[in-house]
Amino acid sequence: MKRPRRTFSREYKLAAVRKVIEQGLSYAEVARDLGIRDTLIHNWRKAFEADGTLQAEIQQSPSIEAELKRLREENRQLKMGRDILKKATAFFAKESH
Repeated sequence: MKRPRRTFSREYKLAAVRKVIEQGLSYAEVARDLGIRDTLIHNWRKAFEADGTLQAEIQQSPSIEAELKRLREENRQLKMGRDILKKATAFFAKESH
């Protein structure tokens, strides 16, 4: 018995292709995560490249470097907050003895 043919939205297809391009995952990895064949993602990428959608979408997305810079700054601030809490804990532990 044949399963009904699945259809995927344009956003779904674009998200799958973006995982390959922006996150550096292989077609097989993304396909396995989504439960589809890797040839589908490859065909979607070719279609998006042919109609210019892919280039337009990548230019609209924030660059990886900018995101990395933002995450590093957030990480630095979180570590600083953690260190302050460690020092405060040590100070109050010393005071209670």
